[in-house]
Amino acid sequence: MALSRVAARGGLWRLGPAALSPPRGRMQLQLALGVSSRSGSFSAAQVRSQPRRSQGRSLSSRAASRALVAAVAAAARRVSARYERYLERSFPRFYLLYSTFKTGIQALFLEAKEIRRIKSKMSQQRLSSQQLPYREMERLRQFRRDVLKAIPIGIIAIPPFANFLVIVLMYFFPRQLLIRYFWTPKQQLEFLDAYDCIRRDSYRDVLRSLALAARSLPEPQPRQLLQQLCAQVQGGARPHLAQLLAVRSLFSGSLLALNRLQVDHVACYLRGLNSTHLGQAECRAWLEQWLRLSCQLQASEASLLAHSMVLLSLNSSRPPE
Repeated sequence: MALSRVAARGGLWRLGPAALSPPRGRMQLQLALGVSSRSGSFSAAQVRSQPRRSQGRSLSSRAASRALVAAVAAAARRVSARYERYLERSFPRFYLLYSTFKTGIQALFLEAKEIRRIKSKMSQQRLSSQQLPYREMERLRQFRRDVLKAIPIGIIAIPPFANFLVIVLMYFFPRQLLIRYFWTPKQQLEFLDAYDCIRRDSYRDVLRSLALAARSLPEPQPRQLLQQLCAQVQGGARPHLAQLLAVRSLFSGSLLALNRLQVDHVACYLRGLNSTHLGQAECRAWLEQWLRLSCQLQASEASLLAHSMVLLSLNSSRPPE
């Protein structure tokens, strides 16, 4: 025992003070492992919390951007409202043109959406424009004409502050340069009357051609009734429904069928009633007469239906005799 203790003390003495101190490398390794484990657990928590923080930051940035956009839009609306009130008080005529232009842009945008719906319907159902209902077909035709007429105005309005030049054109050349969306209420009545005069001139040409074609019809009694009808309308009177139904046989399978008419007989594409100077009762009476006629005619008598639009509308402002 004593010898072993002495030997051990001798060995420790030979090893020196380093043998009495704990192993520095192991402690350093343990410390390093401990620090790394603690730091590893901390970094994992950071990794877990980082998506939440980034998601929260993205949501907050989106909300802030939306709030900023909403604030800018609200400020722009307030400035626009003040500007419009100033124009309405100080320059009422200019404000009328300005509001008409603004309203026309909105109406044109809505019409473009409707035309897009009709085009999509044609593409899905593989329809041509002739297979559409009359209202949709007429809408496509009118929109195409409006777009061709609006292209020069759209090019002029591209530069900054050029909308004022468009407003000047609206003032001096409204009917020639602008489409119907940019007409004032007074201009709409005036221009509809102007177009109705042009249409009535075409009506007279159609009526004259009808009277000439009636002379070549073989049946004497219906031919005489049709000639009397044409003379009555040319004299300024409106026909009755019974007079139109009395000559219905002449418009089916004869010289007056739609596929046998001459070119000058159909110069008139736009047909309709100008109701700007008619009261509600007069419009209702005309529509009831038109519905009764259209319900009684057959498909082979479509030519009479087309001619009746002229016969009933040419002297629509006068009562029937």
